Amino acid sequence: MAGTGIDTSILHKGAHSASYFDLSRSAGEGVEIVDFCIPCNPYFPTPEMFDELSRDLKNILKYYPSDSSSITKKLCSVLGLHPQTVAMANGSTELITWIDHLLIKESVAIPIPTFGRWTDQPLETGKRVDMFPLQERDGFRLNLDDYVRFIRDRGSRVAVVCNVNNPDGCYLPRRDVIRFMDMLGDLDLVIIDESFIDFSDLEQYPSVGPDAVIRSNAIVLKSLGKNFGLHGIRFGYLMANPAIAGKIGKALPKWNLNSLAEKVVFMIQEHEDDYEDSLRLLSRDRRAMAGELARIPGLTVFPSQGNFILVKLPTEWSGTALRDYLVANHGVYTRECGNKLGMTSQFMRLVVRPARDVDRLIDGMMDYGRQFRVRSYEEPAEPRRGWETPREEAPDNLIQYPSRRSGEYTARRAANA
Repeated sequence: MAGTGIDTSILHKGAHSASYFDLSRSAGEGVEIVDFCIPCNPYFPTPEMFDELSRDLKNILKYYPSDSSSITKKLCSVLGLHPQTVAMANGSTELITWIDHLLIKESVAIPIPTFGRWTDQPLETGKRVDMFPLQERDGFRLNLDDYVRFIRDRGSRVAVVCNVNNPDGCYLPRRDVIRFMDMLGDLDLVIIDESFIDFSDLEQYPSVGPDAVIRSNAIVLKSLGKNFGLHGIRFGYLMANPAIAGKIGKALPKWNLNSLAEKVVFMIQEHEDDYEDSLRLLSRDRRAMAGELARIPGLTVFPSQGNFILVKLPTEWSGTALRDYLVANHGVYTRECGNKLGMTSQFMRLVVRPARDVDRLIDGMMDYGRQFRVRSYEEPAEPRRGWETPREEAPDNLIQYPSRRSGEYTARRAANA
């Protein structure tokens, strides 16, 4: 496709990814940006839900929302939670901020790489952050027993686990996370960030939220924006025993949730089936997308239980250059991980999207890779995998499926060789 006209210098400003709005304003007329950067659910809300929101937009924007306690009570009635164990906020980042200010006194342990606010926020307020490095050779899987030993050796008073972890997509079984909480019952706090856990399909009930609320020092964090595909609304919640949830809740502003968040919370109950369907479609797309990525010579594809897939680029490739090339030439926005602690720009986190969008991503990556000509396109090497288990022993959910469009790509490569 022709160049998009996007000024790629936008991508080089600040510690975090550029916003979709920044890119849209920079793009040429009629350019559609396909977002593989922001981990959003592409199947929810449904078109019908967006139509309903549009019809009510005037009132949503014109009037004050209900107070946060009223919205929280409605969310709890929908999800079957006790209101005294829930605090709802303007995004999970706001909750991380208040947890740091109110509950983290001196030190916090966190595996890296992970969501950056878990390291950045306490560092900004002068806390000691004990970083436990996850290893590429282990597929970035977290060994909880090793992590507990690290916490004891360092004397950390707060421990954080992200399950599913961002950016690698690794998932910890529920029974193991419960055991982890029990092993650290003497700490000031144990935090389980489950912002992406709804996208996991390995267990029917993966969340430890019900287990956290009956423990004295546990918090579970949830992100509604990620699950419901509505990052712009900024809403999330935590679950904890009434003492912890109440302390956080009292610190939050009375009207910290906007009217659009309130509207969505009151819509959820009528669209539960649509939401479950969206998760099934996303699991399907995750498997298919991993298979397509595995067709790229020299690319390492890590197994994921999130709505994103971590890849390591071939040695000759540059993540920063690839990111800029894709957005400038193909209108594809990606996330290179060079600014994540514990990673380099050789890693990219790619959000799971429908097949038509994945075609555009693969085309762009193939175009970028042609300049290196490391391997013959007609004889692609066996793709590397992001785990050490032999193929025949890999669990079904980790197997990289063959490309449905491999013939198309083979023909295209031959024509361009």
